[in-house]
Amino acid sequence: MERPYGSWPSVFSAAMVAQSGVRLGAVSVDGGDIYWLEGRPSEAGRTVLVRRTADGSISEITPPPFNVRTRVHEYGGGAYVVADGVAYFSNFSDQRIYRAGAGELSPAHPLTPEGRWHFADATVDRRRRRLICVREDHTAAGREPENALVAIPLDATDPSPGEVLTSGYDFYSTPRLSADSRRLTWICWRHPHMPWDETELWVADVTEGGALDGAHRVAGGAGESIYQPGWLPDNAVCFASDRDGWWRLYTWSPGGVVSPVLTTAPARTEFGRPEWVFGTATWACTSAGRLVTACTDGGRWYLGIIDRHAGVLEALTDAPACNVPFSLHAAQPEPLDWLAATATHAVLVASWPDQPEAVVRIALATGRVEKLRELPWPPVCQAYVSTPEAIAFPTADGQVAHAFVYLPVNPVAAAPAAERPPLIVIGHGGPTTATRVALDLKVQFWTSRGFAVADVNYRGSSGYGREYRRLLKGQWGIADVADMIHVARFLAAEGTVDARRLIIRGGSAGGYTALAALAFHPGEFQAGASYYGISDLEVLAHDTHKFESRYLDGLVAPYPEGRDIYRARSPIHFVDRLACALILFQGLEDRVVPPNQSAVMAEAVKRKGLPVAYLTFPGEQHGFRQADTIIRCLEAELAFYGAVFGFDVPADIARPAIDNLPS
Repeated sequence: MERPYGSWPSVFSAAMVAQSGVRLGAVSVDGGDIYWLEGRPSEAGRTVLVRRTADGSISEITPPPFNVRTRVHEYGGGAYVVADGVAYFSNFSDQRIYRAGAGELSPAHPLTPEGRWHFADATVDRRRRRLICVREDHTAAGREPENALVAIPLDATDPSPGEVLTSGYDFYSTPRLSADSRRLTWICWRHPHMPWDETELWVADVTEGGALDGAHRVAGGAGESIYQPGWLPDNAVCFASDRDGWWRLYTWSPGGVVSPVLTTAPARTEFGRPEWVFGTATWACTSAGRLVTACTDGGRWYLGIIDRHAGVLEALTDAPACNVPFSLHAAQPEPLDWLAATATHAVLVASWPDQPEAVVRIALATGRVEKLRELPWPPVCQAYVSTPEAIAFPTADGQVAHAFVYLPVNPVAAAPAAERPPLIVIGHGGPTTATRVALDLKVQFWTSRGFAVADVNYRGSSGYGREYRRLLKGQWGIADVADMIHVARFLAAEGTVDARRLIIRGGSAGGYTALAALAFHPGEFQAGASYYGISDLEVLAHDTHKFESRYLDGLVAPYPEGRDIYRARSPIHFVDRLACALILFQGLEDRVVPPNQSAVMAEAVKRKGLPVAYLTFPGEQHGFRQADTIIRCLEAELAFYGAVFGFDVPADIARPAIDNLPS
């Protein structure tokens, strides 16, 4: 059938997108059992710990109302650890650590007391019957919380908030014990650095009594970012460092020598990630001489095997043996943020451009992929999937930026021959994260209806080396905005999209980029959508959590010395320049972006006389988790664009209230 772009019928309903919002992550291995987390929008966003036993049976370890999430650094991660069939996890509602599993008389037993302590990123000290983890102490009013590494006894009669092992730095992560429990390694850093800017790697002996002795820094500092330290069977510490401009793998030996794991590392390849959450991984040990690893090149992630003795990276393929030179295999599943291994298999959450993500087990000897848990996927949907094309495009200052472009795809609809599709330009959050090619039904929701989508890895994104990340230093609201504008111009100039129907949208930091583009470059876009986006940088500098409290020092300028810069880059002060329609979405319990920012922005746009819709969601925080919220947002956004650009949307799509919409 011939239908205008934007009005095509689609199998990807908002309800299907919400169902696909089940989040799989945080895989781990304990003996023959495999564990992972599932975030479920249908259960009000509850995160559940799931176990698959060696015989293939799958069960939930944490029944309702338990919600396996920690609020350390607000973004969390590292919310559970398993050893010998027993799981230790942080519960979201009270932030206490509970024990669940073999031999428990009740569903879960608390190890920590009620109080204002948050815990994350634990490791089990079997030798001394305790957990070692990161604790964030919120007990003192009027100051920011204090972070430390603490030990929590497993067998104490009364719950304990933990004994401090080391403190003094602003942040800690990744405490990891050697196999014999005689040494501990960890990462720490201070304000104003973020973990992808500068961290330090420390090592200490652990006494029989459990204290740390001889603690000393072995790597990091001076602009070097360390990521994911862990012990190898030969008592060396493996870690990623960007000391040469790219996150590469290194080892530290007890003799004090730091050596690269690879004799020759592939150009432009990285083995690290920005540590927004605890517990992510890019390597896992399979034997004394081999590592399974995830690395990124050009924004895509790949799996490989490292032979430590030869210093060689090999491909993980479906060949009879993994002994071929490393190359980039587009058909291979893309590893997401978590990776574990046994002697024979890699275990991970994997994604594909045209299939839903899944918990998979991959045989190291053959490359055979076995899906242990996959999300529902009706076969009819395959014909509607738009797959991405990676592009590099010219942007401001003679630089080059990156994006993944998705063109409209629909097997039962086509647009008039002379028509070009509207373009949605998406800016990811962070801003020091990256978009990726994993199947995202939120993107397919748009492309199957006749929209083109450009998912932009603007300057400052990770995965392209340290210098690309640092191109956003002092330039947030300038470089990222320029990249969003230039990709739209680039695609319009080559005739791929309609230059008169350009839309910009984003969430969190991406929402700020969208609002800044609309305020400071009127006329470049004809509509915008902000999901919990930042409109007032100065308010954010005053009213945010500890982890990000100095983040803007590097992205914008130190505050309050740079107050004029903050005001000059805050869209809220320049609403008089806005010239297009805007829809905003905001969770009312957001601690990262205060809800008042979206409210003030919506009211200002309304006073300007521009079409505006503002939707709020009680119970939602920074990033929407509830199915009803996800459905309402997508349907409202589609109806909003239909009203603004004059195309029809299905009658069963709920329309938002839109102020100032021309009759």
